[in-house]
Formats: sequence, structure tokens, C-alpha cells
Amino acid sequence: MMKKRLLALGLAAATMVSAMPVYAEEAADGATGSVYYLNFKPEQDAQWQELAAYYTEQTGVPVTVTTAASGQYETMLTSEMGSSDAPTMFQVNGPVGLKNWKDYCYDLSGSALYGELTSDDYALSEDGAVYGIAYVIESYGIITNKTLLEQAGYTVEDIQSFEDLKAVAEDITARKDELGFAAFTSAGMDSSSDWRFKTHLANLPIYFEYQDKGITSTDAIEGTYLDNYRNIWDLYINNSTCDPAELTAKTANDSLNEFVNSEAVFYQNGSWEYANVVGEGKFTDDDVTMIPVYIGAGDEANQGLCTGSENYWCVNKNASEEDIQATLDFMAWCVTDETALKAMTGGEGAMPSGEPGMAFAIPFKQAPESTNLFVALDAQMTADGKTPVSWNFTTMPSEEWKNVLGSALSQYAADQTDDNWAGVVSAFVDNWAAEYALANG
Repeated sequence: MMKKRLLALGLAAATMVSAMPVYAEEAADGATGSVYYLNFKPEQDAQWQELAAYYTEQTGVPVTVTTAASGQYETMLTSEMGSSDAPTMFQVNGPVGLKNWKDYCYDLSGSALYGELTSDDYALSEDGAVYGIAYVIESYGIITNKTLLEQAGYTVEDIQSFEDLKAVAEDITARKDELGFAAFTSAGMDSSSDWRFKTHLANLPIYFEYQDKGITSTDAIEGTYLDNYRNIWDLYINNSTCDPAELTAKTANDSLNEFVNSEAVFYQNGSWEYANVVGEGKFTDDDVTMIPVYIGAGDEANQGLCTGSENYWCVNKNASEEDIQATLDFMAWCVTDETALKAMTGGEGAMPSGEPGMAFAIPFKQAPESTNLFVALDAQMTADGKTPVSWNFTTMPSEEWKNVLGSALSQYAADQTDDNWAGVVSAFVDNWAAEYALANG
């Protein structure tokens, strides 16, 4: 039977199990090794804990999963990589993240995991070496309660642009007391939530600037679309469940609970939240949808959801040979085993225990179609000719850049003056150049 122990890291629980390995007989019989996965996604912690325990029960290979708190992954990874029991399996968010950790990354070009990828577009490669492999493709936008929207007299078809969204949101605000709900959930700027705006919302002005210039990264962002960024931010914070001055104390859970409790129509978040909003005691697929984040730029009639990945699995090349092999085996199992694939791509009842699965869209050859409504919506929009907004926030120069921007957004929300917005612009533009120079000097 498996043994469980709690890692006293203060940020998350970890499950560790131990016995003798059975899986991957192509590796030498009787091989030894263990897996330590530092997981980036707190919303899927319970599923990874269960899947790790199940894998051990089936194979005997010890697996530990530790999950970093929201917004704390880089800090925790830095700490853990300096320990004597470093993760064997970790992740980076893209090319910028890879720069920090490339010297720790095992070349995955000959791995079974790499062989299962549906496209090289999902690999982080340099000079023939593969340092990271995307394990989930996600979309984000504005999750919408269709029932409340209809109670306010609108349908999703009425919202095809920023001007449409603004008109609907401001009308709901004007009738908030009568309707009994707000337009938007709280745009919380607590560390559990602020990434939605200093990273995901900030992707939009970056995306449109990159599109104009035909580039995929830059050492100096110009901020061409920051007026649009201000407009959508103003819309969020002035038409929500709370006063803008309260946002620094509002958490991710506050925003989620407001949406699930039908206190607001709109909730900016992603496909990873599917199991938190749909299921027993929550909504059905018929109750909700996801619309693009419109900011009044580009061809809005043909704009899709924001789709991409910042979740690239890496293997610690400094781990022992046995632990590297055990980790490679575990990763391959995750994307080929029927139970693991169901857990990763399924929703309600998909885990071995009957609990909801991760509902991921994963870029591997044997993956079944995801049961995630928001994943299906992205696919349908793309099939209908709408252009997904690519994830360019992986080119943001540093975590410090995001943090400075988040502070400036919070200050502006509390006191919406032109001077305070100038602080946001400086945090976006001036600090981009400064942080890029520091990272690449």
C-alpha cells in the first residue's frame, strides 16, 4: 500500500508513495527511481495528487506532487532547485521562462513524450534540443452566465465588439438594484487573482501591437493600444460587484464565488476554470459560455478566444539517471494510458475516484476530445473562421515587470486620474525596456 507524507512547504500539500517500479519495461527490469513534480496549476492540485497516487498503485514508482500557490511558482521553483531533493519534473512558461532554467533542462528530443506530440509547435526547441513540451493548450476570455444575460434582456449574439460589451455592461450597472446582479465579478488584485489582469488582460495590447509590426517579441514595447487597455480595465472595475478601491483585497475565490452564486454576468478567466463553474451544484453547459476579450482593436467581428500555452513540462537534467528515467516514464504514461488520458481530458467523473477530471485539451496523438465546453467553443470559433488571439504574455520580460504593472493598476483603480494612468503606461512601457535590458544584458 502507498504511504503518504506531507511536505511542510507551507504552499501546498504533496503526496509521496513508494515501492518498486513495474511500468516501462523497455527500461531495464528492476530499475529504480522516483518522480518529484512541482506543479504550476493550483486549480488541478487534487487531480494531480490522485493521479500520482494511482500511478504508484499501478507501478510501484514513488511519485511526489507539490503545488505552488498562485503567483508563487518561480519563487518556489528557485527555492526547490537549490535543495538536495530538487524536482525532477517542473515547468516553464515559454521562451522567457526557459532562459532562466535552460541549464537545468534535460533534452527531450528522444523521449516518448516528444514522440507523442501532434506538432513541433508545442515544443520549446533550440539547436535541435527540446527543452520543454507543452502539456495543455488553453483558452481564456470572458466566461458568461447566459441566464443572467437573458434576464437583463440580451443574448450573446448582442455582444460582438467592445462597444457592444460596454453598452450591455453599463446598462446592467444602471439597473443593478432592479436586476439583483452586477455586470462583472470583482477584478481582484490580490496575488491569487491579479495575474488575470497584469498578465492575461495585458496580453491584448501586446498582441495587437505585435500583429501591427509582424513581430513575436520586442525589447521595447511602444504601448500603441494602452488606451484600449484603459477602456477595458475601466469597464471591468466600474461595473462590478464591488467598489474599485476594494480590489486589492479581493481574491480569485471571491471572483469565482461571485460568478457561481450568480452575482455577476461576466467573469474573465479561462478553460482551466471549467470544473469550478460547471458540475454538480454549479452550472450546466447550457448555462454558460465564453466570449472574446474585446478591447476595441483589430477585426473584432472575426476575433476568437485567447488561445495558447504557458505550461511546458521540463525534466531536471541534474537528477539521477534513475530519477530521470522514472520521470520520463511517468510523463509518457500521462499522455498514453487510458486512465491517465481520461483524467487529463475528462470532466465530471473522469478521475479514478469518480471526482471531476482536469478537462484539458492536450496536444498528444492518443488524446480523446476534451469534454471541456470552453475548449469546444474555441475549436468552433476557429472552425467558423475567427482568429484566436495568441498568448504573447510569455514574452513579458520578467515577473518584476508584471508586479510593477499590477501595483500601478491597483493604484489607478483606487483613484482613476490621468496621472495614475500615466503610472500604468510607465510601468508597461518604460519598465518593459528596463526589465528586458536587465534580463538580456
